[in-house]
Amino acid sequence: MCKSEHCEIRHCKPQCAIAAAVIIFVCAIVLKPTGVWRFVAFLTAYLISGGDILLKAVKHIFKGKIFDENFLMGIATIGAFAIGEYPEAVMVMILYQIGEAFQDKAVEKSKQSISDLMDIRPDYANVEIDGKLVKKNLNDVKIGDIIKVTAGEKIPLDGLVIDGCGAVDTSALTGESVPRCVKKGDKAVSGCINTNGLLTIKVEKKFGESTVSKILELVEYASSKKAKAENFITKFARYYTPAVVIGAVFLALIPPLFIKGAVSSVWFERALTFLVISCPCALVISVPLGFFAGIGGASKDGILIKGACNIESLAKPYAVVFDKTGTLTKGTFKVTALNPANGTDKDDLLKMAAYAENYSTHPIALSIKDAYKDKIDTSKIKNVEEIAGHGVKALLENDEILAGNIKLMRKFNIADVAEANSCGTTVYIAINGKFAGYVTISDEIKQDSKDAIKELNTLGAKTVMLTGDAQAPAKYTADVLGIKDVYSELLPNQKVEQLEKLINEHKGSVIFTGDGINDAPVLTRADVGIAMGALGSDAAIEAADVVIMDDKPSKVAQAVKISKRTMLTVKENVVFALGIKALFLLLGAIGLMTMWGAVFADVGVTLIAVLNSMRMLVCKETSKA
Repeated sequence: MCKSEHCEIRHCKPQCAIAAAVIIFVCAIVLKPTGVWRFVAFLTAYLISGGDILLKAVKHIFKGKIFDENFLMGIATIGAFAIGEYPEAVMVMILYQIGEAFQDKAVEKSKQSISDLMDIRPDYANVEIDGKLVKKNLNDVKIGDIIKVTAGEKIPLDGLVIDGCGAVDTSALTGESVPRCVKKGDKAVSGCINTNGLLTIKVEKKFGESTVSKILELVEYASSKKAKAENFITKFARYYTPAVVIGAVFLALIPPLFIKGAVSSVWFERALTFLVISCPCALVISVPLGFFAGIGGASKDGILIKGACNIESLAKPYAVVFDKTGTLTKGTFKVTALNPANGTDKDDLLKMAAYAENYSTHPIALSIKDAYKDKIDTSKIKNVEEIAGHGVKALLENDEILAGNIKLMRKFNIADVAEANSCGTTVYIAINGKFAGYVTISDEIKQDSKDAIKELNTLGAKTVMLTGDAQAPAKYTADVLGIKDVYSELLPNQKVEQLEKLINEHKGSVIFTGDGINDAPVLTRADVGIAMGALGSDAAIEAADVVIMDDKPSKVAQAVKISKRTMLTVKENVVFALGIKALFLLLGAIGLMTMWGAVFADVGVTLIAVLNSMRMLVCKETSKA
C-alpha cells in the first residue's frame, strides 16, 4: 500500500481501549459529574481514545510533517476543550477511532488476496543425500540436487521431474482450480502443491531465480509504483491541508473584527468545526486503496499487475498487440495433413520425414515424430546434415532424404515441387532428388482466443498480430480470430519497429501480449507488456508489466476490464469526497454544521469511499464488480 505523508494506514487501536473510552464517556453523560470531576472524566476518555493521535501529531511536527490529519484532529479537539465543549471533543476522537478501525479492516481485506500469495513460499526442501532425505534451507539447495516432494507438500524449487507422477495444484499461481498432471520429463514449478503421489525432482534453478521467488518479488513490487492519480492526491493534500488550516484561522479571527455583533467564541467554534470537516483522509486513503483493491482482485484470477501506474495504462487501450505462437495459439504442433506426390505412399512420406527429423529437437520435428507411431531404427540413419534456414539432409539406408522448406528444394534443384498453400507450416520431402510430397503441421488456436479478441474489440481496442511465423498460417489465424491487422515473418527488431508506429499514433496505450521469452524487447517497449503463459518463465516475469499466470488470452480482456472498473472507482471516490467536503466546509463556515455533524461527515465520507473501493474484492469476477 502506498503511504501518504499526510494520512498513514496504521494498526487499529485495540478494541478494549475504544470500549473503555466509550464506557467512561457514557458514564460521564449519564451521571453528569460537576466541576473538576466532569473535566477529569471527559479528559480521561479523551486521552484513552485520542492520546495516540496527539502523540503522533507531536512526533510529526518534529519531523516537519505538521499539516496532517493528526494535527487537524488534535488542534480541533484541544480547542473544543478550551471552550468547554468536552463531550464534543471526546466524541470526535471516539468516532474517528471507530472509523479508523473499520478502515483498517477494509485495508486488511484488500491486502489479503495479494498477501495470500505469500503462502506459496515453501519453508524447506527435502534433499536426497546418499539415499536419505535431509531437510535443507531453500537457499542452501544447489542446482543438480535431487529433492523429494510428497503428497500435500509445496514444490520448493523449479526443476525437472525425474521419477514419479502426480496431480499438481497450480491455483496459487494461475488462479485455476483444476490440478495439472506432471510426470517424468515434465517441468516442476515452485509454489505449486503436489496433491498426490511422490515426485522426485532434479533442481534446475536456485531459490533466488525460481518462479516462486520472482512472483514474491513481483507482489512486493506491485504496491510500490504509484499511479498519476495517487501522486496527484499526495500533492493535493500537501497544499490542501495548510490551506484549510489558514482558512480556519481567518474564519476565527476576521469575522469578529469586521462583522458587527459577531461573537468571537462562536466563530472560534466554527473554525474548529471547519478543521474537523477538512480532514483529507477520505482522499488519501481511498484512492491508493482503490488501486490496491484492483491489483488484489486481479490477483485472484492469476493476473499479477506490477503497479498502479499499469492499471491506468490498461484502462485506456488504443491497441492490443498479440504475438501468435504460444500466445493466441497453443504452441504445440501436430501433423494435420499428408500430401504425397509422384506415387509416394502417405505412410512412406511420413516415415521418411520422421527418420530425417529424428535428431532434431525443433517442435515441428517433434510433431512429425509423434505422428509416426513406429519405433525409429537409428542404425539406418547416416550422414545427417542440418542446413541452417533450410532443413535437413540425411541418408536413410541407401536413400538420400531432404526435409525442409521450399528454399531447400530450390537449393538442391528439386523439380516439379507442388508448392503448398496451406494454413500451417509445410515440410517438403524429396527422395533421391525426386519430389515426394509435403507434410503440413499446424499450431492449434487456443480455445478462448476468439472470445478474447471479440471482447477487446467490444471494449474499443484495436487488435493487431505481430509474428515471426510465415504469412499463410499467420493470416489464417488472424482471419479465424477476427484480427484485421497482421504482420508476419518479423524479426524481434521488426516487431519493435511496428510497435513504435502504433505508439507514435498517440491515441492511447499500446499493450503488447507475448510469451515473454523471445518477445522481451517488445514487452519492454510497449506501454504495458503482458506475459502470457508465463508459468516458469523468468523472461516473462522480468520484462512484463503484467503477468498472466495461466495460458488464457481472455485474461487480457479481463485485465482491461478490471483496470477500467478500478479507474472508475478511483474517480468516483475523488469526486464524491471533494464534493461532500466542499459542501460541508461551506455549511461549517456559515454555522449550519456542528462539530458532531462534522465528525460524522468526515468519518462517513471516508467509510463510503473505502467501501466503494472494496467492491473490487467482492467477487472473483472483479470486472463485473
